[in-house]
Amino acid sequence: MPTLKEVAAQSHEFDVVIVGAGPSGSACAYWLSRAGWSVCLVEKKTFPREKTCGDGLTPRSVHQLIEMGLEPEVAANGHKYQGLRSFGFGASLEMQWPEHPIFPNYGYTITRFNLDGLVAERAVRFGATLLSGVEAVDLLEAVPSPHGALSGAKGVIVKDKQTGETAEIRGRYLVVGDGQNSRLGRALGTTRNREWPMGMALRGYYTSNRHDEPWIDSHLDIRDPHGDVVPGYGWIFPLGDGRVNVGVGLLSTGGAWKGVNTTKLQEYFVAQTAEAWGLNDDTCLGPATGGRLPMGLAVGPRVGRNTLTIGDAAGTVNPFNGEGIAYGYESGRLAAGALGEALASNDATALSLYDERMQAAYGDYYKLARAFVRLISEPKILSICVGAGLRIKPLMNELLAVMANLMSNDNKGPAEVGYRAMVRLANAVPEEAYRLLLGTSPEE
Repeated sequence: MPTLKEVAAQSHEFDVVIVGAGPSGSACAYWLSRAGWSVCLVEKKTFPREKTCGDGLTPRSVHQLIEMGLEPEVAANGHKYQGLRSFGFGASLEMQWPEHPIFPNYGYTITRFNLDGLVAERAVRFGATLLSGVEAVDLLEAVPSPHGALSGAKGVIVKDKQTGETAEIRGRYLVVGDGQNSRLGRALGTTRNREWPMGMALRGYYTSNRHDEPWIDSHLDIRDPHGDVVPGYGWIFPLGDGRVNVGVGLLSTGGAWKGVNTTKLQEYFVAQTAEAWGLNDDTCLGPATGGRLPMGLAVGPRVGRNTLTIGDAAGTVNPFNGEGIAYGYESGRLAAGALGEALASNDATALSLYDERMQAAYGDYYKLARAFVRLISEPKILSICVGAGLRIKPLMNELLAVMANLMSNDNKGPAEVGYRAMVRLANAVPEEAYRLLLGTSPEE
């Protein structure tokens, strides 16, 4: 792996500079380098590194890893599982991932400690230059853009975190994939729509003799020591290596559930599942860590004169289920496609294709997801829907396909028909209806 000094000494302008070697940045680097473009991937940490995450890969994520030729490595380092087991309000249900013409009917659990370096190394294998332990501290020669677009830049100024050495990394195009708290994104002009959902999550690791079960668990009601329901959901993901990932999350909008203490929420959930999974102080492997997740394309703009934002920096997390890895891979791939066309034609206006394709892929789906989050932000509605739904397996199987975005576009099955009907409904509901139902306004 080249050092910062070696790369800087070349005074080389890359075709694309990508900041952040998480799922979105590494996927973007892979697809660009595979196509023959020169790429510099800048990552402030060194691999392997810890990353707060649920560590679950759905069939959408697995498909992208298969496309990048990485399933054998994921299978060797992770745990294969077959579906979701849901619990809520006195009911439980096991649901196999659906059959699909593109996506597999299984997933993996694998820690980000083991996963993220695999994708970055795959990009390097195809020619990408990876600078790890190097932080992008500022934009290089930033150029203002018209209202509604990101600023432009000639690259980034970077700093070696070990030596303190600084250098300029120049590129024809700049891609920002440095996560949900994107400093470079904000410098380029991104903002979050605060009326749209924000996720909050906390997770920890425990040892458990149930570490290799074939299901990932989702708990849709969490109880306090008095047995009262508190807002949020919980998960237990077996990792197959003696450990389970145990976490809690909130999906809120419009101030719903404001002031909920996620640390207490985690304590309640662990207490609720302790006996079944053997969760206690002796099996706990360290304090829980967490963070915030902008969702549903809540962060924008995403395109500038020679800049793009991807992954969590663009708020691509799915509001239905809090999944971010698949949409990191996908947004990185979509960005690589638009960048390839811009580079091949020497026409930066081709970057607008990225926004168009993102809207085509996720626009209606995320609009429906945001409406769904508004609805279940009312605990009474949540308890009614979950309590009844978990007792009707065919209905929940179809809902699983919708929530995990596993519908088949060329299929007229219940999931596809139901999804299209829900999209039409979300587009037709007037603003006043939301005010009457939840005391809030829709985002658009």
